[in-house]
Amino acid sequence: MPGTLRAKILPDRQRRSIDELQQDLDLSSGDSRSKQSAFWTMLTLSAVIAACGILTDSTATVIGAMIIAPLSTPIMGIALGAVQRRRTTAAAFVALGCLLVMLIGAVASVVVPQSYDLLTNGQISGRTSPGLLDLISALATGFAGAVALARKDVAAVLPGVAIAISLVPPLVVTGVCAGQAAWWLALGALVLFLSNLFALVFAGMVVFTVLAYTSRTAGRRTHHRPRRAYVMLGLLFTAVLLPLGANTLATVLLNTWTLRAKSAAERWLTDSPGAAVTSVDTSSRTLYIHVRSPSDLPPIDGLLSRLKGNIPDGIPVVVDTTRGRQISVGQVGE
Repeated sequence: MPGTLRAKILPDRQRRSIDELQQDLDLSSGDSRSKQSAFWTMLTLSAVIAACGILTDSTATVIGAMIIAPLSTPIMGIALGAVQRRRTTAAAFVALGCLLVMLIGAVASVVVPQSYDLLTNGQISGRTSPGLLDLISALATGFAGAVALARKDVAAVLPGVAIAISLVPPLVVTGVCAGQAAWWLALGALVLFLSNLFALVFAGMVVFTVLAYTSRTAGRRTHHRPRRAYVMLGLLFTAVLLPLGANTLATVLLNTWTLRAKSAAERWLTDSPGAAVTSVDTSSRTLYIHVRSPSDLPPIDGLLSRLKGNIPDGIPVVVDTTRGRQISVGQVGE
């Protein structure tokens, strides 16, 4: 990166020293007991607040949990240690912190009835199917957080607020879904968390490398580039891109199949005056077709025949009527 552009991003008078960064990001240095006490206390409280917000579907409460979550400290510590090729305890704090948050989410799930549909909760459904846009958001958040950490003139709380947005809620959702034995939903939320984690570390490593925090001589021009850091950057990027790219592709295909199913169902209802398809959605690998009809529906076999070839065979189909009746149509291709 040209020196002039680097100077615009981080002017010398606003540059924090490498010792200051390490002191802030290393929970095992300096007054480690006080640092770790604050970390575990605030992480526990943020997880409890997030669990309450998620179970009550309260966006404001979840945002409150995001603001106080301290996971950004060890995450950026991983990034700084990686570019310096220095062993740190940051990864251990992140791993143990994740387990704590998921455990709190699992404990909180005991108040959820077994019959409760988790996908009706917007705080849960929005965090169980990550895509490439989530990756872009996490990368931008990581870049902002790392640059803010490197500058003296940016409020110290900013990196923590920005980065925590992408971490604690998905972990709590993972715990809640696991506590309800909704393993696929738990896996989706966990993938969202891991992809955000990798993206944040990736962005932090890029920023710290570009801003010459790769050694104790940070702030001076140097031609030394840690090759291992670049290898790790590539691996992290691949680890983030592949699962999210696959999930994005799956989402696009699902949307395509949903539109085709709605069109087929509308043709199926052509001979029923006043009948209409209100919506089509999927849940637990089942296709639900919601219809409104003042009279009896046409033969169900006609719907299956129209769906064949428009969506993959083997998908179970259920017709949900406005009269509160659900009709199990069968599987496409039977």
